[in-house]
Amino acid sequence: MSHFRKLQLTYFISKISHTCLKPSQSPRFHSAKSAPQSALKDCDFKFPSKVRKEAQVALLEYLHSTRSLQFLDADNMCKNSPFFLNDILSKVLQKKKIDTAASDVKKSISRYLRYHPINEFEPFFESTGLKPFEYLHLLPRDMMFINDDTVLMENYHTLCNYGVPRNKMGKIFKDAPQVFRYESGVLVSKFQSYEELGVASSTLVKVISLSPRILVGDVDLYLVKVLEKLNRLVGEEKGSTWIEEQLLDESSCNFGVMHELLCLLEKVYSDKKLLGEMIGQHPFVCFEDSGVWALSLIVFLVKLGLSLDQIAIIFVKFPQIGVLMFLSNLRKCFTFLSDIDMHAAEIGNIFQSHSLLMGSFTIKKSSSLLSSLNVGKKRVCKLVQDNPEGMQNWAVGRKIQPYPEDKEMRALKTEFLKTKFLLSLGYEENSEGIKQAFKLFRGKGDELQERYDFIVNAGLDAKDVREMIKASPQILNQTTDMINTKIEYLVNEGYPISSLVDFPSFLSYTLCRVKLRLSMYNWLRDHRVVHPRLALSTIVACSEELFLRLYVNRHPSGLQVWQDLKSEIYPENNNMI
Repeated sequence: MSHFRKLQLTYFISKISHTCLKPSQSPRFHSAKSAPQSALKDCDFKFPSKVRKEAQVALLEYLHSTRSLQFLDADNMCKNSPFFLNDILSKVLQKKKIDTAASDVKKSISRYLRYHPINEFEPFFESTGLKPFEYLHLLPRDMMFINDDTVLMENYHTLCNYGVPRNKMGKIFKDAPQVFRYESGVLVSKFQSYEELGVASSTLVKVISLSPRILVGDVDLYLVKVLEKLNRLVGEEKGSTWIEEQLLDESSCNFGVMHELLCLLEKVYSDKKLLGEMIGQHPFVCFEDSGVWALSLIVFLVKLGLSLDQIAIIFVKFPQIGVLMFLSNLRKCFTFLSDIDMHAAEIGNIFQSHSLLMGSFTIKKSSSLLSSLNVGKKRVCKLVQDNPEGMQNWAVGRKIQPYPEDKEMRALKTEFLKTKFLLSLGYEENSEGIKQAFKLFRGKGDELQERYDFIVNAGLDAKDVREMIKASPQILNQTTDMINTKIEYLVNEGYPISSLVDFPSFLSYTLCRVKLRLSMYNWLRDHRVVHPRLALSTIVACSEELFLRLYVNRHPSGLQVWQDLKSEIYPENNNMI
């Protein structure tokens, strides 16, 4: 690749990367406004099909014969406005049984319409593909009959006569409503302008249905240029038909972005025939979100150091998963390699040689993968560097097999640290006491040491803490946060922290139990029915039955207070320890 060609590519990418990496910020992209959930639900068709057909016939006769609408307009409004029709049926048949109304529903609807003129704009807008919540702001305030809006109907019929389907007009009303306010002849002149520039009428109809804003303002030259390039690349003999087939699956088109993509691809592919074959085999590269994701992908790969030839090969061999999914997979692989602390240069080397592979599958999150493999980050880095293809075995949905050698090493390390901790407590090595302690203490050796240090730092003597742990080893089987919470509660209740020396198993009881017992004891003490200086172990350690019999039942209201406190401290789904 020549130095001049590299400079051209660098300039082009710097020009587009600010706009193409975030399509939501492009002025040509429009996100749908949020709507009420009730409005988004499909219409509740509670009337039998026979009843609905009779109602459609009555509405057709009213619109065509009584209101003098063109037959095709009236027929489209009747057949494609289910919400409006359902509303009419509900009003007319609300006092009748549905099964008996089928025979005379046409007569009932006709009678209703004779004395209750409808707002014709409602079924009209609905028949264009709009939902009620989408056309409410379009309803005119001073008109009910659509033939009164001659400008609207003239432009509507111009579009229909040109070939735009009636049920596709809703997108025009949403994205380019000013089209229906054009003066006579303006739309026809716009059609002619595009045709004179080589755009086939059938293609123009497809584009209008998807991107009606091409009818606003001057001719969209990007559209013309994109069609010219695509026709030249895929061949004139199948160009228009092929393009129309691709447009069927798109919800909107940004031809400016698509034009930038094609220009960039022409720089990537020195062989235009190869570029045409690639687009013919993988049309979604250009048409998926108007090519914005393909642009983002190229920029992403260039930043990782891939050459133009390498990028060209990737697109030729592109998997059938869509560009957005491919780019998302690459970014997840990049995040994974960064999470395992792989050097930037090594990440670039792996992407330069295996981008096609990494874009073809979705890798698991690093935290989940490291846990499943039972290995550290350095070990995973080595595995990836030695065999990048092996990453596909870590794809989402695949079962990960742990590495037994690392698991054994971790077990040996845990055993060593736990033994070291127990020896520091005064246990003798290889004694029966230390073997029993191994079964009682849960957690790694460093975790046990951390919890021990926390209790000592809370204000107790190390010798006392060692005796506490020997008496109640289970107090170290909980996190430092939970130990801290229990100690704070004890101190806040007025007990000195030295109380734990005489009653270490206090830290083993659930916080809810402690709160309930101390709260009840405080209430009983305030009412002078219990000794004011009961030992902490007496209050907390005895069974509930004994506590109720010896203390709570001493006061007539004691049991009720107990139940109230219990309901307050033990709410539903409370799993606090």
